[in-house]
Amino acid sequence: MPDVSLRQAEYVRRHRRHHHLVTLCRFLAFAGFLAFWEVSANLEWIDAFIFSSPSRVLQTILEMGGDHTLFRHTGITLYETLLSFALVILVSFLAATLLWFSSSLSEILEPWLVILNSLPKSALAPLLIVWLGANMRTIIIAGMSVAVFGSIISMYTAFRTTDEEEIKLIYTLGGTRMQVLRCVVFPSSVPAVISILKVNIGLCLVGVIIGEFLAAREGLGYLIIYSSQVFKLNYLIAALIILCLIAFCLYQAIQKLEHHIRKSRKL
Repeated sequence: MPDVSLRQAEYVRRHRRHHHLVTLCRFLAFAGFLAFWEVSANLEWIDAFIFSSPSRVLQTILEMGGDHTLFRHTGITLYETLLSFALVILVSFLAATLLWFSSSLSEILEPWLVILNSLPKSALAPLLIVWLGANMRTIIIAGMSVAVFGSIISMYTAFRTTDEEEIKLIYTLGGTRMQVLRCVVFPSSVPAVISILKVNIGLCLVGVIIGEFLAAREGLGYLIIYSSQVFKLNYLIAALIILCLIAFCLYQAIQKLEHHIRKSRKL
């Protein structure tokens, strides 16, 4: 028993050491990229007007923070992304559940879902503007359109690939189809659903930015388009960096949720 405990402790130490090493390598790679970028701009290896530099971008972010435009644009994009993400998960969950309950309905709708998912969503955005107007509702729906059809297909596939033996056991014990769904299908699909969430949060952000390109007067997408039109490239790169930070933070939040769910299932 002591040997087992020692081996477990050694495994935990090696795992932590590996995690810290990976984190350090990521930080050093990022810091090296910023340093090379700054030096290249200062030594005129690259055109600082076009490519900017870390110091100029940082100064721009500080200026935007001082006049609160940074928080306004970021807050609007984050709100639209989170709302479209929540609606995608809700619609996908309900639609996948309905398709699982009715095999006939799934046979009818599955080809249409594949077709709609294959459409270029950037081509749908102008049509949404004509139908719904240039407003926040259009942007949220544009964000949903990028992710919702693929999410329905992936979630329904996860439901359908549940272990048949477990389902037969529930039926053998006199369980209903609703009990199969609640006790077997949903729990076994949790890992797949978490993976779907990781993909969807990024897709919703992309969809929102596409919508803001065409239909917004505020938000990071609008800031990117406006900055490119007036050649304020420091603002454009600053907006791109903020988008990367938003995507990273949202992904990390879902990863924390995944770790919490895994720990709770092991207990």
